[in-house]
Amino acid sequence: MCGSSGGVGSNPVRQSSLGIALKIAATLAFSLMYVAIKLAGAVPLGEVIFFRGLFAIAPLFVVSFYTHGPRSLIRTAHPWLHLRRSLAGTTGMFLNFAALMRLPLADVTAFSFVAPIFATILAALLLNEKVGAHRAMAVVIGFAGVLMMVEPHGVLGGFATGSPLGATMALSAALFSAFVVVFIRQMSATETSEAIVFYFMVICAVAGAVTMIWDFVPLNLMQITWLVACGILGGVGQVCMTYCYRYAEPSFLAPFDYAAMIWAVALGYFIFAEIPESMVLSGAVVVIVSSLYIVWRERRLHRAYIAEASLL
Repeated sequence: MCGSSGGVGSNPVRQSSLGIALKIAATLAFSLMYVAIKLAGAVPLGEVIFFRGLFAIAPLFVVSFYTHGPRSLIRTAHPWLHLRRSLAGTTGMFLNFAALMRLPLADVTAFSFVAPIFATILAALLLNEKVGAHRAMAVVIGFAGVLMMVEPHGVLGGFATGSPLGATMALSAALFSAFVVVFIRQMSATETSEAIVFYFMVICAVAGAVTMIWDFVPLNLMQITWLVACGILGGVGQVCMTYCYRYAEPSFLAPFDYAAMIWAVALGYFIFAEIPESMVLSGAVVVIVSSLYIVWRERRLHRAYIAEASLL
């Protein structure tokens, strides 16, 4: 998966294709991870997080032999930055998995698409990034889509056909995911992708193990199998998501994030007979369009900045 192997780095078209393939593989792996969690049945949330964190390390460890070596997993100049990022990510994971236990797979996936909108706001507040009128309007439109998505769940006090608590948890998980995006932006200058993922998985496993002190149930073989699969699939998704950006720009790959909705609707329908709320799907479309506009605008401004700098 190294960009210097196989001559991939010398061919931009092959580079982009590999980046797209890894991004789509990541969305599928995460969707299958959600399926494994649901199939595991009634398992305490902490136990799910423990398996997710512990067994996700295995794919990352294997891949490290082909990149910077296993030592790159622990090499860091700023351990406290890893702790901050990992705590935010672990909190988001707890909320996301708790929502998954209350909502259809497609609904949880739809709410996760709100994260880029939250990230735009947080980047302006925490990183002092400028948000112009175009992106501000896209954020407003995106939140209109959010209101459409939460309405069937009664979060706004209306008629509920779903779970208000589940929808609130899913939205909160998206907010913590946005914090993670901002934190990783701050860390990327000094920390490797391998270390960022490794410490996150370790903190997840430790947090899950701590909760098992007071909330633990013995698991049967089938439940253990599904939870191990959950961890491995999560690790594969994390690796694919990390390395896809070696072959293509984030703004180029962003639209392929929404392949997750295709997997979620199909898997939810065929495995769990789940039919997502039409209002949730409509709101998801609004959120996706506004998020894509934000990405397109950022990419355009970035190119304009580079072109201007080259003239100086």
